[in-house]
Amino acid sequence: MDAGPFSVHHRPVIMDDENSALVRAAVRNNAEWCDAVCRAHGLAGEFGAGAWSSTRRTPPLYPDAVSLTPQASAADLVARIDTASPGCSVKDSFACLDLEPLGFETLFEAQWIHRPAGKAVSGASARDVTWGPLTDAGSLPEWESAWNDGDESEGLFRPELLGGDSTFLAARSEGRIVAGAIASRSASVVGISNLFTSADEESAWAGCLPEVARLWPGLPVVGYESGESLDAAVRQGFTPIGPLRVWLHTA
Repeated sequence: MDAGPFSVHHRPVIMDDENSALVRAAVRNNAEWCDAVCRAHGLAGEFGAGAWSSTRRTPPLYPDAVSLTPQASAADLVARIDTASPGCSVKDSFACLDLEPLGFETLFEAQWIHRPAGKAVSGASARDVTWGPLTDAGSLPEWESAWNDGDESEGLFRPELLGGDSTFLAARSEGRIVAGAIASRSASVVGISNLFTSADEESAWAGCLPEVARLWPGLPVVGYESGESLDAAVRQGFTPIGPLRVWLHTA
């Protein structure tokens, strides 16, 4: 994976009060989405002191733990998760944990991003593309296949995730899904994840963001990106607000 243009390895976390509040809101939103995905797969995650974690292996591409504060203890966090089976990962939300001595290596680094409510989008969505939420579980396999570059759906995203605080957004052209994203609402923000497109990411953001504003007027948008995807998000009005790192257990 592209680690992006930011080298954040073992840097101390220094941020002002405003940035700290924004990062914590983004972190909590992301942890709640991870928890929702796990529960849809029959896994009960737990929000504990300083971190969210799952004692059982989480679905592919989802972490076994997410730190919620910079003060989270690496040893305590790792003690809550299953490091014996392959694929164990930790989302170090403030890029300040040293997990190398515990058998982990850096998988990728990224930046949390924030976009204030009411900010106009730059440019326009791709022509002849219509954005809207999925309204039935029968569309999920098609959405997942489009998200996965045309590969057959493996059921990562379950019907239980539809409705409530999460919405699968799809862009259709001539009846076919050509772009999409997942929007998950928490107390004070809407998180965007899994943005994909067959065109360019800026036009995908230009189509996605007005739909998010329509569904949740007045709420800022958060997420995380790296590399060229981060550049595209910044050009569409997002601001990087803090680093994160994802670790993979390899020992």
